[in-house]
Amino acid sequence: MDKEITARIEKSIAALSAAEWNALNPSGNPFVGHAFLSLLEESGSVGPGSGWSPSPITIRGDDGKLSAALPAYLKSHSQGEYVFDHHWADAYERAGGRYYPKLQIASPLSPVPGPRVLAADDAMAAAILRAAENVCEQNGISSAHATFVEEAQLDLFREAGWLIRKGSQFHWANDGYDDFDGFLAALSSRKRKAIRKERRSANAAADIETLQGAEIQPEHMEAFWAFYQDTGMRKWGQPYLTREFFDSAADTLGDALVLILGMQDGEPVAGALNIAGPDCLYGRYWGCNRDIPFLHFELCYYQAIDFAIEHGLARVEAGAQGEHKLARGYVPVPTYSAHYITDPGFREAIADFLERETEAVERDMEFLGEMAPFKRS
Repeated sequence: MDKEITARIEKSIAALSAAEWNALNPSGNPFVGHAFLSLLEESGSVGPGSGWSPSPITIRGDDGKLSAALPAYLKSHSQGEYVFDHHWADAYERAGGRYYPKLQIASPLSPVPGPRVLAADDAMAAAILRAAENVCEQNGISSAHATFVEEAQLDLFREAGWLIRKGSQFHWANDGYDDFDGFLAALSSRKRKAIRKERRSANAAADIETLQGAEIQPEHMEAFWAFYQDTGMRKWGQPYLTREFFDSAADTLGDALVLILGMQDGEPVAGALNIAGPDCLYGRYWGCNRDIPFLHFELCYYQAIDFAIEHGLARVEAGAQGEHKLARGYVPVPTYSAHYITDPGFREAIADFLERETEAVERDMEFLGEMAPFKRS
């Protein structure tokens, strides 16, 4: 007879042992690390009033230590996810169903691929996915959604019968370049010249400073908070992250936090905030207080490439959307999410939609891939 396994819904990730949580994240992906997820909670970026209610699901071993965990949240809306299901919600509620709350397994507010099942082994991974399904079934929750699942974990969800959704982002890959000129040498002549022109223009207009960890002072985050608010108001209607997140980020995340500033007359006029992982630089937020041609490309894309080459990182992930990244050497790569739908009829409709959507995504990626700026072999 199989041993009975008990899963729990915890009140927060911050209240759990950092050492035990991080032991289940051997890749060191910072966006499911205890420090980042706890910072979101403790800064009020998720929690009461945000529509993200921390509900991590855990399983403990005989020794009382974590053997599996899901960074899970009860969601009362679909904001801040970057995998859009608003039309699913509309259709389900028009048919008389109740879509919200839903269970979201994710790194909140972060379109960053990574592990979503943190488990000691495949048996524990399967068990905790069953636990997520039971949470939905037993509490009348319409669905569970694991967004930006790393490709290595897709089979866990497929074997559990979850529906897989395909999307795309633009990432830069480090092909062993010695420096930025080495990267440029791989591009077509026309694209190489265009990038050099953009960099000259941006660097003539602003001085560039790259700060990491303890180098980032309160006045730098004060400036970036203003940039972030401006961008957030224009893109989302209101910023997702709180001021407290930025006040605490450098101390909490340490050298993982990388801030690239554009300066004029000694004052920051634009900035790009990044988080560094063991093998990747993740571009997260950008903002400015004046429009300077090409400075966005310099801070967000070219300086990120410089940093990745200097620190031996394998890639730069520049976040969601943005076909303009293609001309800067960032190429389309697939992203994935997994979805558990409790209503059989609704599940069938979603499965049909995803089949057609996947075909369209793959056609789009193939077309964009042919437009990549690299030399033709």
